[in-house]
Amino acid sequence: MSVYDVQVNNIKGESVSLSDYSGKVLLLVNVASKCGLTPQYEELEALYKSTADKGLEILGFPCNQFLGQEPGTEAEIQEFCSVNYGVTFPMFAKIEVNGENRHSLYQQLIAAQPKAVVTEGEQLKAKLGEMNLLPQDESDIMWNFEKFLIGKDGEVIGRFAPDVSVNAAPLKEAIDSALSA
Repeated sequence: MSVYDVQVNNIKGESVSLSDYSGKVLLLVNVASKCGLTPQYEELEALYKSTADKGLEILGFPCNQFLGQEPGTEAEIQEFCSVNYGVTFPMFAKIEVNGENRHSLYQQLIAAQPKAVVTEGEQLKAKLGEMNLLPQDESDIMWNFEKFLIGKDGEVIGRFAPDVSVNAAPLKEAIDSALSA
């Protein structure tokens, strides 16, 4: 099964097949509006504007599983992203990324890439550990803004911890490589 076989609902509640993105490089991100990492929306939008014409699609998946940091409705989420960060990349309906109700998309992503590239020093992981907020399983999504990179062929080629910026060398190089493949 490929990620292209997965159906998701967009932020307006309409069913979308990820096969609509076939042949593009995808960066899937679980997002939240009330998180310390929320300013990453600005970086994600800048990346989207600079690379969409080269074949990169950024897909945002709101998730309320991390301290309830995405409590709003889809309409509220869309308004927040538009007003505060000018988000134009595709946003989807809220999903669960961990636990028994994990969306099938995230089941596939995690199975393909059970471990994320982390920042040097792993400050976020250490901080979450101190607060007893790390997920039960090492392969679970650590927090909001974890990123999965998918190649033009639909294969998962990378996973990056929430605090890895889209401007960080490992992620930037992986995106550039995927776009030139």
